[in-house]
Amino acid sequence: MKNLAYMFALLLLAACGNRNKQEIPLAEVKQGVFYLDIHEEGEIQATRSINISSPDISWRYGSLKISQLVLDGSEVEAGDTVVVFDPSEVRKAVVDSEARLEMRLAELEKLQAEQESDMDGLKADLEVTALSQQISRIQFESASYEADIRRKEIQLNLEKANIALDRAREQIINREKIQQEELKQKKLEIQQARNELRDANETLNKLSLITPSPGFAIVNRNWSSGIKFQVGDQCWSGYPLIELPDLNELKAVVQINEVDISKIQRGLRVEIRPDAFSDSTYQGEVIEVANLAINKERDSKIKVFPVDILIKKTGKNMLPGLTVSCRIIVDQIDNVLHIPLEAVHRSPETSFVYLKTATGFVERTIETGISNTDYVHVINGLEAGDRVAMVNPFAEEENGNEN
Repeated sequence: MKNLAYMFALLLLAACGNRNKQEIPLAEVKQGVFYLDIHEEGEIQATRSINISSPDISWRYGSLKISQLVLDGSEVEAGDTVVVFDPSEVRKAVVDSEARLEMRLAELEKLQAEQESDMDGLKADLEVTALSQQISRIQFESASYEADIRRKEIQLNLEKANIALDRAREQIINREKIQQEELKQKKLEIQQARNELRDANETLNKLSLITPSPGFAIVNRNWSSGIKFQVGDQCWSGYPLIELPDLNELKAVVQINEVDISKIQRGLRVEIRPDAFSDSTYQGEVIEVANLAINKERDSKIKVFPVDILIKKTGKNMLPGLTVSCRIIVDQIDNVLHIPLEAVHRSPETSFVYLKTATGFVERTIETGISNTDYVHVINGLEAGDRVAMVNPFAEEENGNEN
């Protein structure tokens, strides 16, 4: 019984060994078009869109802090509110402006009452001075028979009265000018308070952003954090927060490194595959290559060049913000042999493959040419239809011998 079990185990191990040998993955040597390509990750954007930006407000109201934000990618209608900023600072400014305006109006009323009282006093003094002048004039006219010294005294009193009357009149004129200037200054303060109140109320209305047209609301990224804006984030005036893209025409934006940018030019064909829908492939064309490099990331020293790729025919799954894998076809060579890169093994002296034969695998030296992301051009050593191993078929044996 034990011998039978032992023999069964040996047969099982032999069967597993044969199965492992049979399961070595193979690749066929193909002859046809060989593509030179560049693979890059990108993001879908609309070629035309409406940007909804944060309002332009005064520094007096502090920073803009998001208190409500539309869900990224949600469908909106014209007039819908998509962003609301914290209004607490602006509301405080409204209350302060109202109190300041009320105080300025009260000050104006008080000033007008004081000026009226002051002017009444000056006018009363003028009347008294005018009466004194009239009395002095009458006395002077009646002093024909007075002694010369007395007549001289009366004349001096008249001149004094005339001077006092002129001074009283001049004082009223000067006081009117001063009062007009005081009123003008106070009215300017009131107007300023009204302007501040109006500006605060207008700013309060600006804190709610609405959509001018229907569409899908795409939340933009916060430049300082690198992630999309969210509730609680602060932003500066005039920064684009929400994008309403025109879905009729989309593009993929990729960043090409300095080494490969010389290979990219307008008109190149591109295969685009959305990461979220990897079974779908779209065709595109390079339409714009940036002339200036930018930093790949905010704190990175790596330089890249933005490249725009027009998507020729979009589908319902293609929406702005999606990440896509782009294969840019730089060039092609017709009627050449090629095999997967994984099938090629290299030593310091040469390149070789494990060729499948009727009796097993043999090591075959080959001459290779250019390669792309997936394949390498075979110049010599193989023929179309040959099959090569994708892994080292002798790896298990070599490991076993080492053990």
